[in-house]
Amino acid sequence: MGRIREPGLMLLAARACQTTIHVVDVEYVIVAGGGGGGGNSTSGVGGGGGGAGGYRSSVTGESSGGGSSAENKLELVLGTNYTVTVGAGGSGGTTSGTRGTQGDNSVLASITSDGGGGGGGNTIGQRISGSGGSSGGNCFDLSTPGSPTANQGYSGGTGSITAPNYGAGGGGGAAAVGTNGTATNGGNGGNGVASSITGSSVTRAGGGGGGTFNGGTGGTGGSGGGGAMDTNGTANTGGGGGGSNNATGSTADAGANGGSGVVIMKYSDNFTATFSAGVTHSTTSGGGYKITTVTATSTGAETVSFS
Repeated sequence: MGRIREPGLMLLAARACQTTIHVVDVEYVIVAGGGGGGGNSTSGVGGGGGGAGGYRSSVTGESSGGGSSAENKLELVLGTNYTVTVGAGGSGGTTSGTRGTQGDNSVLASITSDGGGGGGGNTIGQRISGSGGSSGGNCFDLSTPGSPTANQGYSGGTGSITAPNYGAGGGGGAAAVGTNGTATNGGNGGNGVASSITGSSVTRAGGGGGGTFNGGTGGTGGSGGGGAMDTNGTANTGGGGGGSNNATGSTADAGANGGSGVVIMKYSDNFTATFSAGVTHSTTSGGGYKITTVTATSTGAETVSFS
């Protein structure tokens, strides 16, 4: 099979039947929804920070999550419908002290970014954080936090078991681990990864900050949309939600929600992207390229095609 390249276009010529398949090269940044922060009950310590949504990138010279290098561009056949999904952020843990829920996956064609893991809650069986793109932080537990997805993010921190404030761990970010909680402070969320795919540098996929008990200092959110203690992750960054705050030692508090993800595509301006009805998107042009940012999808069956 012969290959002929034109700017932004690849022609695959099958000599036996003389058919030609037109393909568009697509660079991408795909970020999943961030995990929710852990909750606490009236008798519990603060909750762990939610992990950032998984981060995958094919932008030359930039990084994917978890310290990995950029991936290969997608080669998408013109006129073919491909799945596109923007993952929602996970919900914060409840006032029963449950773990935050995992964020939803984001998808473009064959590429899937995994939702961030939820932060640990204070009740027994809920204290170890959830796994995901980046994992959440533990609550009142020194065990190994949930596992991050390889090449998408980092682990959350552990939760202190030491008085007076029993700080919970921060959620992992796409570029760094969440820090451990201490006797007085909640752990900070791990930082996210910066990308200039849209023409200016934007950092996404920061982890959520860990919560504390009875007046301790809450953790900060990681750069890239991670929420501080009791603060939601930023929409369309995949930031983890902040862990809950037991401010007086007898206050039940739900964890904060993770931020929704995003799908960004860069391709030659010779082509046009067409979406199904349930896709919220915008497109800019410049320098011979179009950049399309998808910020929401109504269902898991939404699609994009190129012409």
